[in-house]
Amino acid sequence: MDIRRPGAVLAASLLLATGCSAAGAGPSPPTPPAVQISASHCGEGWTNPQAGLQTIMVTNTGDVSSGVDLIDVPGGAVHAELEGLAPGVTRPLRVSLAQGTYAIRCDVDERDLVVGPSVKVTGNAPGGPATVPISSNDLVAPAQAYTTYVTGGLKTLVTRTEALTKAVDRGDLAAARKAWLPAHLAYESLGSAYGTFGDFDGAINGRPAGLPGDVHDTNFTGLHRVEYGLWHDEAATTLRPVADQLYQDVKALSDGFPGERLDPAALPLRAHEILENTLQFELSGRSDQGSGTTLATAAANVQGTRATIGVLRPLLEGRYPGLKQVDAHLDQLDALLGAQKHGDTWTPVDRLDPRVRRTINGAAGELLEELAPVAEILVPRRTR
Repeated sequence: MDIRRPGAVLAASLLLATGCSAAGAGPSPPTPPAVQISASHCGEGWTNPQAGLQTIMVTNTGDVSSGVDLIDVPGGAVHAELEGLAPGVTRPLRVSLAQGTYAIRCDVDERDLVVGPSVKVTGNAPGGPATVPISSNDLVAPAQAYTTYVTGGLKTLVTRTEALTKAVDRGDLAAARKAWLPAHLAYESLGSAYGTFGDFDGAINGRPAGLPGDVHDTNFTGLHRVEYGLWHDEAATTLRPVADQLYQDVKALSDGFPGERLDPAALPLRAHEILENTLQFELSGRSDQGSGTTLATAAANVQGTRATIGVLRPLLEGRYPGLKQVDAHLDQLDALLGAQKHGDTWTPVDRLDPRVRRTINGAAGELLEELAPVAEILVPRRTR
């Protein structure tokens, strides 16, 4: 996963800027300032900086590893950072700064944070992105809100899986095929909770890839196993135990979920991971076991992403300028996918017009790029 920290984003910008320059002779660039960090000498050596793109060479002169943040003063927004700088190691900290007052903050091996001397940056160049830190406590309310969303979604999943199982049990495979997709979409729309489901995720929604027996492996269970049987003319007698086990697993998951804890720190990561998996498995058609409905699954994944962004929105507003683009491209991808629904059927991925498929993949890829910073913006940081 490409989760890029502010310093990394700015480093890429710097490389692009220098890559566009002519290779001819010119004035030598100024020597980057050398800054020392340790528990007793945090940020010393950074003097007379000018606004714009710059590189600061940071050396850990202490005896333990340290994290480094470049923050504005007095607000504390993080403009760039280095993690795990080992003793005796020097690494570049690349950043773009506007005129203002800044400082280096040292996080020395879980000791108290040390803030170095304030430094005034002069000049008229624009600055780069910065992140107002959040604490772990800030993510508790979003996690609780998402837990409520998942709890409701699991109730829907139980109801729809029961309808699917009953259709298989009575031998009405036509009704089972009609009931399969609603059950699958109920699961796929749960989005960010998958990491909390443990072994139930594989049992309920696992794919045959990697199993020794592939689709015939006894460990291939759940919704995709039922899908394979329904669209490959398996008899109801063969599918009954599979469907019954699926219902038991779904019911056990729903009954046990109130006792589980959705990790608040994992929630921002899921905003990107959901659609990353969508691009890899649904928009490629790799997860299809015969129903040809992976575009419907992709649309359910968009719903799960919306729900994740929704509970994180109070933290993202004011911190992430790209949030409006995320919303716009979620709408765009949703519309592109929805255009492939025709009544109760969906266009299979392999039957898409190549231009339409490229457009959908492009929209998903662009959205992934815009979602990537969410995890970094909302990573809890120590501020005291």
